[in-house]
Amino acid sequence: MEKKIMRIGIMGLIRGRIFVDQFKNMENVKVTAVCENSQRSLENIRQTLQEDKTIQVFNNFDDFINSGLMDAVMLCNYFTEHAAYAIRAMEKGIHVLSECTPALTMAECVALCRTVEKTGCKYMLSENYPFFACNMEMKRRYDTGNLGRALFCEGEYNHPIAPDHWNRMSPGKYHWRNWLPRSYYITHSLAPVLYITGNNIKAVNCKSVFAPETLKGTACRVGDLMSIMLCEMEDGSLARVTGCSAWGGEGNWYRICGEYGSMESVRGDIQKVRIQYNDWQIPEGEEKVNVVEARWHEDEEMNNRPGEAGHGGGDYWVAYYFMKYVTEDIEPFFNVYRSVSMSAAAILALRSSQENGKEYRIPDFTKEEERKLWENDTGNPFPDENGVATMPCCSHPDYMPTEEDIANAEKDWRKAGHII
Repeated sequence: MEKKIMRIGIMGLIRGRIFVDQFKNMENVKVTAVCENSQRSLENIRQTLQEDKTIQVFNNFDDFINSGLMDAVMLCNYFTEHAAYAIRAMEKGIHVLSECTPALTMAECVALCRTVEKTGCKYMLSENYPFFACNMEMKRRYDTGNLGRALFCEGEYNHPIAPDHWNRMSPGKYHWRNWLPRSYYITHSLAPVLYITGNNIKAVNCKSVFAPETLKGTACRVGDLMSIMLCEMEDGSLARVTGCSAWGGEGNWYRICGEYGSMESVRGDIQKVRIQYNDWQIPEGEEKVNVVEARWHEDEEMNNRPGEAGHGGGDYWVAYYFMKYVTEDIEPFFNVYRSVSMSAAAILALRSSQENGKEYRIPDFTKEEERKLWENDTGNPFPDENGVATMPCCSHPDYMPTEEDIANAEKDWRKAGHII
């Protein structure tokens, strides 16, 4: 019997254009609609749209999800919009793949879980860094038990951005990037650790490095340069992770320390893993220290064409696992509950950094009695259209860029062709 074609729409084409191609190349999947209000973004995929005249283009989200053209939607819109748009889609019976951290408030975390349960729709987070070859290799090896259980893990995501480039990416005083707390972009560092070890977060505390002088010339309201979070896991192990560190040298790195040894990605090469065992606990057939080539064992053919995988492999695998979820009901690792637990860790880490590292417990979002405690917690560090935010976005709540910094930022905005 012929498989049903899964129809998918994509919201937001600055990032989503890559996924137009990922889904287009999969069997029994059809990209049927895209939604975008930027002509520049539409121009970037003009050739794809011309080649496939069946893809309809919308510039209004309500028209898009009411079109009847999709069974599922991938949300690649602004970081601050995902929970609200996901809920609206699921209430229309549309499955959701969310490209960014799912929620900005604890109340949104609760609402997302309830909506999934109420509608029966499937929700998955499109967090791609766990699917680097090195991280999938580490998961495979961790699952053998050769390292014993994890005791201590580390995850880093460092992405420094020059001030003028920051301004071009963040046009306007109220653009979300100018208010993004350093703990909020947590998934690139934390998700691989959770995926490799199969863990869940139990508690978090956080300290941030406050150095606003480094941000001179920008409209950034976040005077922190980086945040370090200590996460306690369900099994009692610990993980030290960064948020999106805006300075400190670019790169990603992951380390798992177990009872019998450790393994880590090789800095600067996501295709390699370094493994080291204790002298007295070397498994049969293994060496004490070894650097191995990382591979995608679930699809060996993909190792021959890594350039097609996108983002170190992650883009291919999130599309692959989402389709497994919606067509075969195979539960993904980053389902709604584990996804919102990372959002909760990010939200509560910011509060911890404002309270001298106070520890916060992460609710179990599978339990309604724990969700109820947070259902009215709407504290949000991002401003509304009037510039009003309901909680500070920085470890130093009173920080604000100078008028001179904002004026200099405006020059970069105009130079980049942004209308202010």
